[in-house]
Amino acid sequence: MKNQSLNLEHVSHRFGNLLAVDDVTLSVEPGEIVCLVGPSGCGKSTLLRVAAGLEPLQQGRVSIGSDTMADGSVTVPPEQRNVGLVFQDFALFPHLSVRDNIAFGLRDVSSADKRARTERALDRTGLQRWADTFPHELSGGQQQRVALARAIVPRPRVVLLDEPFSGLDAQLRHQVRDGAAEILRESGVATLMVTHDSEEAMYIADRIAVMQEGGIRQVGPPDDIYLHPADAFVAAFFGDVNRFRGTVLMASVDTPLGSVGTNGIADGTEVEVLMRPEALELTASQLEGEAAGTAATVESARFLGRTSLIEVTIGEGEANPVRIRVAGRQLPAKGTRVFVRQIRDQAFIFAPSHPK
Repeated sequence: MKNQSLNLEHVSHRFGNLLAVDDVTLSVEPGEIVCLVGPSGCGKSTLLRVAAGLEPLQQGRVSIGSDTMADGSVTVPPEQRNVGLVFQDFALFPHLSVRDNIAFGLRDVSSADKRARTERALDRTGLQRWADTFPHELSGGQQQRVALARAIVPRPRVVLLDEPFSGLDAQLRHQVRDGAAEILRESGVATLMVTHDSEEAMYIADRIAVMQEGGIRQVGPPDDIYLHPADAFVAAFFGDVNRFRGTVLMASVDTPLGSVGTNGIADGTEVEVLMRPEALELTASQLEGEAAGTAATVESARFLGRTSLIEVTIGEGEANPVRIRVAGRQLPAKGTRVFVRQIRDQAFIFAPSHPK
């Protein structure tokens, strides 16, 4: 079967008075991995369940390729959509071996084809040596691979994953998601994955859809989402930020770390300026010209392995706290006088807004 896209058009879903999904339109192309991210309760798992048919469609349209799955007048049951599902708990059958778990979803195929496809899935997921073992004998990573193999062996048109790696420890998570991404891309299937982990989404996704309060705030490739966030919510979701407020005057706004150009925002507009800790530099002495920094006092410094996080204050009285992330181990003592400098083009300016 030719690989097909997943299309969600103007999907809305309520639980009583709660609008869990609010007019969402999103497509996932064959061979593409799209990650839905957002805080708990933003609607991402509900949207995934609507796509799978596990929640009835209340408004909008769900289609795979040119085939309508649900649109208010048509509803295709979940088991007839040819969608592969992988959940956080894996939901493996404890009384079946790995081989039989993987083969379980293969119906209406010959015994020879069933064996061949199951063996192929075992090979692709590196599970051949555990084929005759049972789920309770496997590690969490191995169980996750069994669940993924079971989802892809029927050659689904779409794969949907809901927090599939959240139950794994950090080291194992890296290994398992690498293998999972390779398998999914090799299969050419459209994949929609829910995760609350922004770094995981950056790592695995071709595109990211950021959700807040049921709606999508921004969709795009990981680097575009990180470097060009649509609003303050998106910017802050992808990492710690320093926040300042000010008023635009002569196409710029003053912050405790100096003036920032506003790119066309009208004079007199109250704006919020966000700067990531890694977009700031720390020096022990004042520099000249454009490289001049702002005087600050170190309040704390913590070594985090690959980076150090340094908190400083700027100004007297109601001093402004600023967090700076630098490479390696840099731990200036509390009270040390330092200078902080912006890295060019790494400040985000937004007019204060509220989610709809």
